Amino acid sequence: MAGAAVMKWPEPRWVPVRGRAADRRVSVSGARGFPPARSTLSPGVQCLFATPKRHGCTLVTSLVSGAVTMEHSPGVVLRPAIVADASAIIEIYNREVMQTTATFDLVPRTLEEQQQWITARSGAFAAIVAVDDTTRQVVGFASLSPYKERPAYRTTVEDSVYVHRDFGGRGIGSALLGRLIDIARESGFHSIIGRIEVGGDASRALHARCGFELVGIEREVGRKFNRWLSVAVMQKML
Repeated sequence: MAGAAVMKWPEPRWVPVRGRAADRRVSVSGARGFPPARSTLSPGVQCLFATPKRHGCTLVTSLVSGAVTMEHSPGVVLRPAIVADASAIIEIYNREVMQTTATFDLVPRTLEEQQQWITARSGAFAAIVAVDDTTRQVVGFASLSPYKERPAYRTTVEDSVYVHRDFGGRGIGSALLGRLIDIARESGFHSIIGRIEVGGDASRALHARCGFELVGIEREVGRKFNRWLSVAVMQKML
């Protein structure tokens, strides 16, 4: 990514992909609880991840030249976000900022801020996007973030998933969250937290389908559109 600092992660360990030649390998984390080196694959090599589909969340995937095709979301490809995706991402995100309580941000992001956000993320915390395979339009994005700053929390991450409002109901959210679960598990994290405004029924249902359980309610911790907002905390153990 343009302008990204070079970071040295632990040496990755290489794992042969099930059912394929042993020299076709994907990299996973070399140290449990830390962001891994970026997953790599030889151009043109197609493989299947061994992780099964579970809890209604799309986890069975194929990978071609670094792009993940979701088996149960035809026509949608997942890939790492690049700086050129910034305009499409802020179109999705700023709509949520201005019209909904899906995010507690109050001010729309600028293009420069979005570019910096993409550039700053790496390893397990790199953003991913869902792309319509026909139009090449970015129709959703997602990412993992550290759950808390203090070191003892480093084995837990927090997810964020956003889907373009015009593309809801097509399994894109399930595809994105399913891939985040894969990334978190492959990176050695122990659990994932989803923090959702209590009125976000669709997001809560999505997380429940993917195996998250409600573990608590943070009452009236935010204020937006002149009303108090509570947060549902959902957790998945990996």
